[in-house]
Amino acid sequence: MELRFYYDVVCPYAYLASTQVEALAARYGATVRWCPALLGGIYKAIDAPQQPTSVRSSPRVRLEAKDLIRRAEWLEVPLNVHPEHPRRSVNAMRLVLGAPEEDRARVSHALFEAYHVANLDIADRPTLDALATKLGLDPAVIDDPKVKQALFDATDEAIARGMFGVPTFVFGDEVIWGVDRLHFVEECLGNEFLDTEAPVGVPRGGTVRFFHDFASPFSYLASTQIERIARRHGATVEYVPILLGALFRDIGTPDVPMFAMNAPRQAYVTKDLSDWSRWWGVPFRFPSNFPIRTVQPLRAALVAPEVTQALYRAAWAEDRDIADPQVLRSVLDEAGVDGEAVLAETREQRIKDQLRANTDEARALGVCGVPSMLVGERLFWGQDRLDQVDAVLGGWMPTV
Repeated sequence: MELRFYYDVVCPYAYLASTQVEALAARYGATVRWCPALLGGIYKAIDAPQQPTSVRSSPRVRLEAKDLIRRAEWLEVPLNVHPEHPRRSVNAMRLVLGAPEEDRARVSHALFEAYHVANLDIADRPTLDALATKLGLDPAVIDDPKVKQALFDATDEAIARGMFGVPTFVFGDEVIWGVDRLHFVEECLGNEFLDTEAPVGVPRGGTVRFFHDFASPFSYLASTQIERIARRHGATVEYVPILLGALFRDIGTPDVPMFAMNAPRQAYVTKDLSDWSRWWGVPFRFPSNFPIRTVQPLRAALVAPEVTQALYRAAWAEDRDIADPQVLRSVLDEAGVDGEAVLAETREQRIKDQLRANTDEARALGVCGVPSMLVGERLFWGQDRLDQVDAVLGGWMPTV
């Protein structure tokens, strides 16, 4: 079995993946084929900015910087964020391709470490030449026209497969993006019974504050798991409905981020939602009325937090238009509350003010999207960070 690993040595998440992929593949008798691809070339082909952070909100940039450090600590991998990141990697990637294929892993590991641990400037030609010599390679391969063309061809092949970033893993027809989805890679290789939950010792208690909006499919997925995870550690969940659209407008994020994504990224998000719903074993159906108008459902969840799960299920598993007052009342009635009374209370000014206040608080805390989970002073964004929420509740404590 062959697992193809697409990467650019300048990407910190690709570096983290490079420290895991060989041992992961070996557990299932698979071999890794190292497939360099120029990240800048991929971005250019799909009309994405060369520096993605340049078009992201400041809260998202800050949270992603913390997330990178947490992921390195989670994997117990050394990481020193390069002070001049990102540096141009085209010559370094040519050096990788200029090496014999059987030596590609060794050269890649050395370049990853040089950049992400030692913080060497791989864009500086004398520095790169010195690294090449130390690795037993002729630096002249960087200038070989055949090697240059090979890098173009490798990048084009990645683009043709629909890639929009790295690290990306390909096994057969399955394409998986991200170091945080290695469990999907293992699943493809044959392990269907992965235990990704944190160990449980003495219940630690505490509270998970769950910032959410029914408009988000990933928020729905997280809502199906957060109670279970908190319960394992004797913790409780505090649901904090927020107006996601208002938050996005305040921090400079498109109202519907999926609509602003390039085509390959949008296609992958659709696949990712399906992958995660299967992983969690929960029903998922993209609503026919997307994007969902959620102001009144959010107010209803403020009046009666116990209906939160029922509202998510109605919108994202049953394709019911919870923006319609009649449908909303029916869902509330079915959830065991007086729907008419709840809807009457949603019209009270104090409920309207509370929803705005929740949104203001989320913005002040640095929330950049939903779901966001606050555990103590640590904020986690995304249902794909539930594993870290689980671990923190179990005693793991990242430095940031």
